[in-house]
Amino acid sequence: MSILEEISTFMQRGRSPKVKELVQQALDEGISPQEILEQGLLSGMNVVGVKFKNNEVFVPEVLIAARAMNAGIEVLKPALLADGVEAKGKVVIGTVKGDLHDIGKNLVRMMIEGQGITVVDLGVDVSPEQFYEAAVAEKAQVVCCSALLTTTMGEMKNVVKIFEEKGIRDQVKIMVGGAPITQGFCESIGADCYAADAATAAEAALALCQN
Repeated sequence: MSILEEISTFMQRGRSPKVKELVQQALDEGISPQEILEQGLLSGMNVVGVKFKNNEVFVPEVLIAARAMNAGIEVLKPALLADGVEAKGKVVIGTVKGDLHDIGKNLVRMMIEGQGITVVDLGVDVSPEQFYEAAVAEKAQVVCCSALLTTTMGEMKNVVKIFEEKGIRDQVKIMVGGAPITQGFCESIGADCYAADAATAAEAALALCQN
C-alpha cells in the first residue's frame, strides 16, 4: 500500500495521530503537498462521503474522519501555502436567524472542506445581514443556509432578498438545506440549490464554486 493510500485509509478510520505522522512522512519523502491533499486526505473523505450517502457509515464516523482530515491538513497547511496551492473556492455557512441547531451544519461544513474548499462558518442564529457581510468580506462564491425548524426556514427568503437588494445576487450562489427544506421551497424563495444531505451538499458546493 502506498503512503497516500495509507493516509486515506487511516483518515477514514479517524486515526488522527497516525494521519499526522503519515502526512509528515510523505512530505519528508518529497511528495507534493497538493498530491498528499488530493490523493490522501480528500480522496479518503470522498470515500466517507459516498458511504455516508449509502447509509454505510453514520454521523459519528463522519465527524471522526473529518477530525482526522483536519489534523492532516494542519500538518500540510504550511507546505500548501509555500507551494501557493489555491483552495477550490470559498463558502460561507451558517444556521439562520432564530435557529440554534448546528449538527447538520457542522457535518455539511466538514464535507465541503473535504472537497478542498475553504469554509467560513458563521455559527448559529445568523442574520441575513451577517450572511451578506461575510460573503462580501470573504469574496465567497457560495452561501449555505441551514434551518431545522419550520418557524425559521422563512429566514432563508430574507437571505436571498438582501443579496438582491444589495445588487450582488448574480455574483453569489445561495444553497439551502435542513430537515424541513424541500426542492419546492428552494425554488419558491429563489435560492440556487437545495441539498438533501451533507454529501450531496458538498458535491453541489464544489460544482457551484467552479461555475
